[in-house]
Amino acid sequence: MTQDEIKDFFDVFGPVTVRKMFGGAGIYHEGLIFALEGGGEILLKADSESASDFAAAGARQFIYEGKGKVVAMPYWTVPEEAIDDEEERLVWLRKAYEAALRSRK
Repeated sequence: MTQDEIKDFFDVFGPVTVRKMFGGAGIYHEGLIFALEGGGEILLKADSESASDFAAAGARQFIYEGKGKVVAMPYWTVPEEAIDDEEERLVWLRKAYEAALRSRK
């Protein structure tokens, strides 16, 4: 995804800053990272309060194998119903930003 495509996806939420990282991009709002883009896919931050919501909505957690072990990252795919529905997307973007706010404490 281009930076403009990423910004368009998040437009319903508010202004975001996109920074290249690890072959993808970090997505920030008010200086706080709350989403990633990699391989054309958006991943939203979750935590112990919101991960079960993402799982119940059918989202997939970002998991990779590193140094011989499986690593589960606190980022989840965007739930299917939120991809084309801006109102639904806003719900999930807010959840991701709230998780980011909680994680900085």
